[in-house]
Amino acid sequence: MFHNLITVLDWLGIVAFAVTGALVASRNQMDVVGFMWLGAVTGIGGGTVRDLLLGLPVLWIEHPSYLAVCIAVSVMIFFTAHLAASRMTLILWADAVGLALFAAVGAERALSANAPPLVALVMGVITACFGGMIRDLLSQERSIIFSREIYVTAAATAAGSFLVLEALGLSREIAIGAGLAAGFLLRAGAILKGWSLPRYRPRPPQP
Repeated sequence: MFHNLITVLDWLGIVAFAVTGALVASRNQMDVVGFMWLGAVTGIGGGTVRDLLLGLPVLWIEHPSYLAVCIAVSVMIFFTAHLAASRMTLILWADAVGLALFAAVGAERALSANAPPLVALVMGVITACFGGMIRDLLSQERSIIFSREIYVTAAATAAGSFLVLEALGLSREIAIGAGLAAGFLLRAGAILKGWSLPRYRPRPPQP
């Protein structure tokens, strides 16, 4: 049952990420190919970078259904962007679930490839965030890493929580579930309360 839940959330995250990519294409008034490109990059870009860095088979090449869903969602948004944009709150929450889940699962995939825990933590963050970063770079928009709200930190929390619990000997299901919950709750606080980390404040140089 837990495996089925993770699968459902995984697809929910893929769809939410692809939708956000396609909506960026709509703001830039791109053609349908641009929609497909940004949707796919956002949906599977982070996992692609992770697998390439770890020397693993790229997930969407082994399972083309991931790419097919990103393309299908992006084409749908090309015709319905005005409707999707009016439901950004729902998309934002789905994105939060995907962010936390992808971070935890990305860390697990790295750990299963015998990566050290610190590397697995970074790979979890890459899985969750790099698709959006590539999307922002391609569309010349302000990157998510410059957002005042907690985003990347939520991904790191999800991956880190999974790794700590896994090191303590807890089952995969419990570790991933706890990582998902920790990352999602932190991101939820950022969405609802505007949580952010302290910012650097310039100070005059000391003589």
